Amino acid sequence: MSTLALVRHGQSQWNLENRFTGWTDVALTELGREEARKAGELLKDTGIDFDLAYTSVLSRAIDTLNIILEVLGAVDLPVTKDQALNERHYGSLQGLNKAETAKKYGAEQVHLWRRSYDVRPPDGESLEDTAARTLPFYNEHILADLKAGKNVLVSAHGNSLRSIVMELDQLGRDQVLELNIGTGIPLVYEIDETGAVQSKKILEP
Repeated sequence: MSTLALVRHGQSQWNLENRFTGWTDVALTELGREEARKAGELLKDTGIDFDLAYTSVLSRAIDTLNIILEVLGAVDLPVTKDQALNERHYGSLQGLNKAETAKKYGAEQVHLWRRSYDVRPPDGESLEDTAARTLPFYNEHILADLKAGKNVLVSAHGNSLRSIVMELDQLGRDQVLELNIGTGIPLVYEIDETGAVQSKKILEP
């Protein structure tokens, strides 16, 4: 049995400012750094001994992972960075305030762009598009490590993790619309040698 821990990065500056972030490289806030520290403490309390970690190439996820590894006393853990784990690309919406965007395009349209499965924002990715790059990477690398008996830590983003959790929890398109992954809240799965989920825990303070 192997353990997979998924952590959405701590609050970023644009999370704080209610902006669409996507692939824009935005730093963590001080609260975000504290959320990462708390995630590290929650994971440390489980006693899990991680063998390796994965993250996106965006600094908010990398910094979150580094803080967690520091709390775990595992700063030398092998880390793989790949843009397959990047946040969903929000295209022309990146940098825009979400409330102002809702006023411009209508709240219903913005809700569709944010929460639907297959509706793309202008010049951007849908969740379906995000899953099309995230899940093959997960299956080829992360799941392969889990099947090999390794414990894996992943620091990524709300939508890249939503696509993975959709697969792990076997959620339908309608169910995933209601899925929200909080910043700095570890999701811990027990995975057997076939890759099947045996248990899931949400670690909250």
